[in-house]
Amino acid sequence: MTVDLNSDLGEGFGAYRMGDDAAMLDVVTSANIACGFHAGDPAIMRRTCGLAVERGVRIGAHVGHRDLAGFGRRAIAVSPDEVRDETLYQIGSLDAFARAAGDRVRYVKPHGALYHQAAADPALADALVAALREFDADLVLLGPAGTEMERAARAAGTAFVGEGFADRAYTPEGLLASRGLPGGVLDADAAVAQALSIAREGKAVTVDGGTVAVSAASICVHGDSPAAVEMARRIRSMLDESGLFVRSFT
Repeated sequence: MTVDLNSDLGEGFGAYRMGDDAAMLDVVTSANIACGFHAGDPAIMRRTCGLAVERGVRIGAHVGHRDLAGFGRRAIAVSPDEVRDETLYQIGSLDAFARAAGDRVRYVKPHGALYHQAAADPALADALVAALREFDADLVLLGPAGTEMERAARAAGTAFVGEGFADRAYTPEGLLASRGLPGGVLDADAAVAQALSIAREGKAVTVDGGTVAVSAASICVHGDSPAAVEMARRIRSMLDESGLFVRSFT
């Protein structure tokens, strides 16, 4: 049984840095790299792609709203055409740096508010998938299973991989709980246990103390979480010790 371990990386901007990308890239198998809209800039994109290629980590375009001030976490009213064009722009920008480093963008994962909006809105999900196919029909879409994103990908013939989150609690409906809710962000011990539960049983914890089904072949550890690198190391070790083969889905 195999499982991918991914993290959102390259999320600094200018003089500002967030997380230890170099250390995280020693642990994960897929890197969701910010493309300059919610975070990242050309220098950071080049550096992060280079580090990923050196370590054999697959590169994914972490596309989001054009919202540096809000880190892409604010829901913005955008048309499907805007989502398509801005997604295509971001994939192309990151792919240039990935190719300069010796690889290419292999998959796409929406970030923040766009992740949640495209999961619920069929028109935005279709626009997102259209941008992937315009750039490269072989790109994979990484996102929440059982949502409009998966529907849009399947309908278009685009490969889709379900994602689960180690360090976030879920709602009883199977959606990510808000970071602002008590218990919405899991501590390291709970995150390690949840990663294993998602990988082996397809279950995650809910904010009300229950469990919910989560279909995921890739597990995310947020790079901006407290002690994220140590958390990721513990999760990787636990997955390895449990007999799971940790490798990229691309």
